[in-house]
Amino acid sequence: MMSVTPTRGCLLDLPWEDILVPHILCHLPLQQLLSLQRVSKSFQSLIQLYLANMRCFDSSQIGPAIPRAAFVNLLKDNEVLQQLALQNCSDWLTDRELLPVIGQNHHLHRIQLKGCAQLSRHALVAISLSCPNLRQLSLAHCEWVDSLSLRSLADHCKALEAVDLTACRQLKDEAICYLVQKCSRLKSLSLAVNANVGDVAVEETAKCCPELEHLDLTGCLRVKNDSIRVLAEYCPKLRSLKVKHCHNVAESSLSILRSRGVELDVEPPLQRALVLLQDVVGFAPFINLQI
Repeated sequence: MMSVTPTRGCLLDLPWEDILVPHILCHLPLQQLLSLQRVSKSFQSLIQLYLANMRCFDSSQIGPAIPRAAFVNLLKDNEVLQQLALQNCSDWLTDRELLPVIGQNHHLHRIQLKGCAQLSRHALVAISLSCPNLRQLSLAHCEWVDSLSLRSLADHCKALEAVDLTACRQLKDEAICYLVQKCSRLKSLSLAVNANVGDVAVEETAKCCPELEHLDLTGCLRVKNDSIRVLAEYCPKLRSLKVKHCHNVAESSLSILRSRGVELDVEPPLQRALVLLQDVVGFAPFINLQI
């Protein structure tokens, strides 16, 4: 009887576009995939094919800091990105590197630009014009965001569900009102660390965004009780509200939300007093809070 000698299979023998790229390589860390390019020319070609077809790019997967040239090379052939997170590129990322990526990827629905301070308003305009299906956008600590670029975003990306405008200090009530009027599907919004935001913006947000679940007003010094009451009236799906350092917001308005189980980042007055007492004397006396 003739014996059959088993043959060794090679990873590269599997169909690249049908098997390796969509079902195997997508489960490996990006940093490991980039290292595979040094194995052989065939692996280099395979990884280049993967990079051109990957749906998600997160710079944090590569390391604490990704070089500018590496970023440009990695995404130069990709036209199918759906998620883009570039917070680890904040030290050097400018319009020159970002705009080509945005311009050739029209399917993006999630973009993370937290702390990318060297961009300009042209970046946000480009995003608004190229990404009509955008759902989530983080512009936290991007002080270059102004009212005109935000209006462009509102006009073209009406499917937005989550926007982070933390510390975008150029924005005032009028700009926020325009955004929420156009993007009524918002579920999560951060206006934190902006002393220009007041009751007008919060009330308009409440009236225009009935699906709102999370709102961050940390450090919004002009926000007062009246707008919190409007929020409680118009946003039945609200799950969390941050109002720490909002010195004009009192328990009289927060208690409405607290009774509904909304998560708040400030304790009730009695609870805060007990914490302070414990800090001073080293222990807290027993008090029945249910009385």
